[in-house]
Amino acid sequence: MSNQTITLSDASDLPVWRRPVTLLAVMAFALPMAFSTWIALLNNFVIEVAHFDGKDIGWLQSVREIPGFLAIGVIVVLLFMREQTLAVLSLFLVGVAVAVTAWFPSFTGLLLTTIISSIGFHYYETAKQSLELQWIDKLRAPKVLGWMVAVGSAGSLIAYGAIMLVWKILQWDYNTIYMASGSITAAIAIFCWFAYPRFEAPVVQHKTMILRKRYWLYYALQFMAGARRQIFMVFASFMMVERFGFQVHEVTALFLINYIANMVFAPLMGGMVAKVGERNALIFEYIGLVLVFMAYGGIYYFGWGVVLAATLYVIDHLFFALAFALKTYFQKIADPADIAPTAAVAFTINHIGAVVLPALLGYLWVFWPGAVFIVATGFALISLSLALMMPRRPEKGHETIFTKSSEA
Repeated sequence: MSNQTITLSDASDLPVWRRPVTLLAVMAFALPMAFSTWIALLNNFVIEVAHFDGKDIGWLQSVREIPGFLAIGVIVVLLFMREQTLAVLSLFLVGVAVAVTAWFPSFTGLLLTTIISSIGFHYYETAKQSLELQWIDKLRAPKVLGWMVAVGSAGSLIAYGAIMLVWKILQWDYNTIYMASGSITAAIAIFCWFAYPRFEAPVVQHKTMILRKRYWLYYALQFMAGARRQIFMVFASFMMVERFGFQVHEVTALFLINYIANMVFAPLMGGMVAKVGERNALIFEYIGLVLVFMAYGGIYYFGWGVVLAATLYVIDHLFFALAFALKTYFQKIADPADIAPTAAVAFTINHIGAVVLPALLGYLWVFWPGAVFIVATGFALISLSLALMMPRRPEKGHETIFTKSSEA
């Protein structure tokens, strides 16, 4: 990484392509080139090549979330390196691990490559979230984070479009696709290492674990978000392959639709959060997720078809794009020096359910698939009740409706 250190106030004098927000955008674009490829091919790869069943995919996804559960270890890592350094190195690790995924087409081999890529992914996400909240002004954060979602969606869109091209037309195999996508992400990480100076945030971050009582609502919402996300990521796409027989290019086409929608709507969602506030945005998201998960259950109970399942998948993905509202809520209530350690703590809390649920629900899936989405509906309802406790104008000292605003 460049030895040059630039403060955020001085960074505005740099060319646009070398500024902090541009670095965040470049990394947001790079990660999906590898990770989205891994997701798009995973269910077909494990069923066709590794011969997984519901229990196996549940265990694989649980193991994948262990580094997220241990994201609190980022606090220790930050004693020895900067968050920016950690983000770039973690991005490189994701690329390398995805590149070699198809070299190990067994349950044990996939556990190994998955946990390595997961360490990179979760440590990158933890560092990136902290950098976003430190580098982006509070007033601009909802809109900028909306655009960051759109940039990440563009990376995913290119990855999925390339998969459709090389799988159906060029007939590349799993190994070639994994190698190409992982190498691109690793190469972009190397570029980020040499092209950007070290950016110095105005507030020095705490280097110890921070748990504050006044952040309890944020912690609770993070816990529920992790539980819901895993059910969506693991079982919604697995259903498309197992129940409806989707092929690689069909799964990829569905993902393409998802990310085209995100590219269009994520910036609009950022504007919506800035206008209506985090409380209303999250209430809208959770009501939508309740309806979506109930409809998923109806697919199993009433035999509703593949078109509805695919439509729900896209809608579900759009609702989850609103998750950045939870970030901006925390940005408004947090002490500036708490951002880095709390990002690590929040990731650990977010992954408590993520580590346990995929394996447990994988067994339930074998006997009663529809019940998995009943559980998800319950989680969405709990999230909705928590969102109702969020004030309309959150700030330090007014974190929930049970605390008084400083304006009162």
